Amino acid sequence: MATESNGAPAGAPAPQEAKTAAPASAKAPAAAPAAPGAAAANPEKLTPAQLKAKAKAEKAARRAKAIENKAAVVAATPAKEAGKGKGKQDGQPAQNKQHRPSMSGRRPSIGGIVEKEKDVRSGIPECFSHVPMAKRVQLSQAHKDVDPAVLVVGQQMAAFAIKDSISRLEATLLAFKKVIESYETPKGNSLSRHLVPHVLNPQIEYLTECRPMCFAMGNAIRLLKTKINSFDINDPEDETKEELLEWIDGMINERIKLAEYLIARNAAGLIEEGEKVLTYGRHRLVEKTLLKAKEIGKTFDVTIIDDPYERGGQTLAKTLRQAGINVLYSPNLGGLRPKVAGATNVILGGEAIFANGSLNAASGTADVAMAGQNAGAKVTVLCETINFDRERVSVDALTYNEIDPERNTADCFRLLFDNTQDKYISGVVTEFESGGGNSPAQAILALLRMREDPQIA
Repeated sequence: MATESNGAPAGAPAPQEAKTAAPASAKAPAAAPAAPGAAAANPEKLTPAQLKAKAKAEKAARRAKAIENKAAVVAATPAKEAGKGKGKQDGQPAQNKQHRPSMSGRRPSIGGIVEKEKDVRSGIPECFSHVPMAKRVQLSQAHKDVDPAVLVVGQQMAAFAIKDSISRLEATLLAFKKVIESYETPKGNSLSRHLVPHVLNPQIEYLTECRPMCFAMGNAIRLLKTKINSFDINDPEDETKEELLEWIDGMINERIKLAEYLIARNAAGLIEEGEKVLTYGRHRLVEKTLLKAKEIGKTFDVTIIDDPYERGGQTLAKTLRQAGINVLYSPNLGGLRPKVAGATNVILGGEAIFANGSLNAASGTADVAMAGQNAGAKVTVLCETINFDRERVSVDALTYNEIDPERNTADCFRLLFDNTQDKYISGVVTEFESGGGNSPAQAILALLRMREDPQIA
């Protein structure tokens, strides 16, 4: 935009005095850096009226330029790319350009995530529309009462940094410990009546929103609520909190760590000398069982059929080879029958076992179990009793499952778990001592009753 020497716009009206004094005003800035005092001695200095007129003209020019810049930013909002080019031509400050989109882009970011999520689920057939899927919940959308420790666990579950059910259970219980430690009962309330509905329930709802609750978490939370409700309203808060924290520690030590050790020991005792063991993917209990069998001096070979999506079998193969175990690795389910035909014991890990004895495990487990049973091999499942579901039954993989959020497109999607019927399972190894820990899959209700009352045999 063309401007005059006094800084006013070419078309802006100005007093006559300002026009006649233009040469003097042009010389004054050049002389000012050299001799600041010279301006005062210059006989051609501007009169107060001229200075006032000049200031008014400059103010009008700045105002007109600001209006033009504002109009350019508004016009650039619908077309971002065009706005970038125009901003460069108009000389808009870079700081201003970066600041405006960041403020206006904060709120649409949440809407963009919701829109993307809707697009992801839009490709799922209606018969699978009831199957949940993990999602990353924005921290700004979480309930205000959700503890920071629970926020971290929820984000890790949504990102599958914590995958298997027992790891999720342990992380949840440790986060609940921090919630209870920082809890203070409000005046006029009791811990046994206030803690669950007003404190624990928001934590549970947030974790469930991040990823559907696994069976171990559901059982542990049910037991925790029962424990809290068992306290009297007049019990001292400090003693009640201390007892709750000890109960959680006992749950972790007994139902997770001790159960893991006993299952590995019981299952290792079932592996015979020189046996051909076959497993699928990588399961924590199977890995510890094979290492325990090697530790007690047994010689055996292992065939690993890997999950083609997770690739946990690669890590398991490296671990077993470092322990001196002969390993045959297969990257996928292709050629499953010939590999199963040479196996004598198929050892699988489970996520849960239903009341009718069916097994919920990683996708592909059912194929390996059926192939092993048809080949005449023993099919042994390793599972903690905290993963047993005494109330529900399952006959297919459509009811209790999850959709893999990382492998879900408009063309196809993947279910995380499958269902293995009890007729394809030779036995289940739990942390119980009786019978070497090996029980029929249909006997989980009897096992649970035995756990609640050890006098039952």
